[in-house]
Amino acid sequence: MKVLEERFAVHLDDYKHYDTEKLRKHFLVESVFVADEVQFTYTHYERLMVGGVMPVSKSVQLETYDQLKMDFFLDRRELGAINIGGSGKVSVDGEVYEIGNKEAIYIGRGAKAVFFSSDDATNPAKFYLNSTPAHTSHPTKKVNKENSKVLHMGAGDTCNERDIYQLMISTVLDTCQLQMGMTELKPGSIWNTMPMHTHSRRMEAYFYFNIPDTHAVCHFMGPANETRHIWVGNEQAVVSPPWSMHSGVGTANYTFIWGMAGENMDYTDMDFHKPSELK
Repeated sequence: MKVLEERFAVHLDDYKHYDTEKLRKHFLVESVFVADEVQFTYTHYERLMVGGVMPVSKSVQLETYDQLKMDFFLDRRELGAINIGGSGKVSVDGEVYEIGNKEAIYIGRGAKAVFFSSDDATNPAKFYLNSTPAHTSHPTKKVNKENSKVLHMGAGDTCNERDIYQLMISTVLDTCQLQMGMTELKPGSIWNTMPMHTHSRRMEAYFYFNIPDTHAVCHFMGPANETRHIWVGNEQAVVSPPWSMHSGVGTANYTFIWGMAGENMDYTDMDFHKPSELK
């Protein structure tokens, strides 16, 4: 049985004393994709799991882990997958879904046989995965930009003009607690998630991709009066505790996927912080 990497919850008082190495150890997920493997990090924030699968030479099955104590992975969980690579397929208990670039699939609790595959090994699919505990089952559903809810936010003069695609929220499909979406920054825009905010009723994870070579994103975290930063490379993720804000600025425009879990499903329920208030 494969071992699952765990990230334990960090108390705000401890976080204040972390240097760069500790910040990266506790909050940064540096490796998401490995060829022909499912790779997961299990966080103790709402039990959210962050991971990815890149099928290259074969179809890859979503298998359970010993730490989950489940007969199959989705025995008591739900899963969201967003493809950031070439076209691929997801098979759920024998039903096959074609998932193209920047398309998504939600898989409800109880699905037993889940397989991921790529249409072209030279341009493999890359399925970014989030999974949370689920108390009931909801139907499996494919989602793309056309049937998502789209928000146009920001402006060019503040360098944060962006399109937010809400792929897995209550106005698009039913989930237990998992919410996922994708934000694309316009050329010339580099700031995401402005104004910065916290939401203590749910945690969040950010996955950054389409970062050009030699560029990076500086991810900001922490409470408004005790901020820290983590430099993030292409196809890396950051776990954001409920007490932490989450925002980033890149040296070029990029795209990121956000995933949330917790007791609150209201996307607009946030506690905002003005940039002038940050320390």
